Amino acid sequence: MSNISTQLLFGQLLIGLINGSFYAMLSMGLAIIFGLMNVVNFAHGAQYMLGAFAAWILLNHFGISYWGALLIAPVVVALFGLVMERLVLKPLQNLDHLYSLLATYSVTLIVEGLVRHQYGSTGMPYESPLPGGINLGFMFLPWYRLLVLVFSLVTCIGTWLLIEHTKLGAYLRAANENPNMVESFGINVPRMITLTYAFGVGLAGLSGVMAAPIYQVSPSMGSSIMIVIFAVVVIGGMGSIIGAVATGYLLGLLEAITKVFYPQGASMVIFVVMIVALIARPNGIFSAREKTS
Repeated sequence: MSNISTQLLFGQLLIGLINGSFYAMLSMGLAIIFGLMNVVNFAHGAQYMLGAFAAWILLNHFGISYWGALLIAPVVVALFGLVMERLVLKPLQNLDHLYSLLATYSVTLIVEGLVRHQYGSTGMPYESPLPGGINLGFMFLPWYRLLVLVFSLVTCIGTWLLIEHTKLGAYLRAANENPNMVESFGINVPRMITLTYAFGVGLAGLSGVMAAPIYQVSPSMGSSIMIVIFAVVVIGGMGSIIGAVATGYLLGLLEAITKVFYPQGASMVIFVVMIVALIARPNGIFSAREKTS
């Protein structure tokens, strides 16, 4: 492989890791909501978009910088999720998954339509909070993208530890399997479910804030990534948090490698993998591992 090809490969792999950071965070939030609530949250992309728009509005209308938005915007989006769970999802909790999917998809269309009506369809830039970067030889890496990569890893590992290795996480998992038993310990299960959904939605909002300086802020930014996120969750295993995170990073890398050797197939390689995974392991690549852990 020539020196130019080597530089291209390493550059694309790094870009793939950064894209995979967003795949991992978004699919993790989706996996938490499905795994602990059995809700297929099709509004996850719209909530991701709302996080980016909240950051843009805070900066341009209130003068609040990125670092303030990083704290405020996910809370705002989580509150939106809390209201949405109470008004839309709670009445459907005893019905088939299809009803929650259709309801959240309807919310997506309404939210995107309202944002498009107010701000138009054109993407809006958001200035990077960390100018400059480092020359790695094969590419120039902006400091902000390095921050995104590190922050995503820390967030994913921290969330996984919270869900899988703390008493709170044990209560959440138990509430999904046997809510009556958990209520016997004096725990308000409906409130816990609402807060769980708000937490997953807050992760989508956090991802949107982080994405704003990299991708243009637009009403369609959630729809364009949501199909990929569903593929990631299906491949990793519906409800598998570690599966969603690992698959997000791996598919980001696979997409990047495909862009180097077969650019025409980069947009479809993830879905080819999804089809193969569904045939070989319908429950997801990581599902068996989690059941035995």
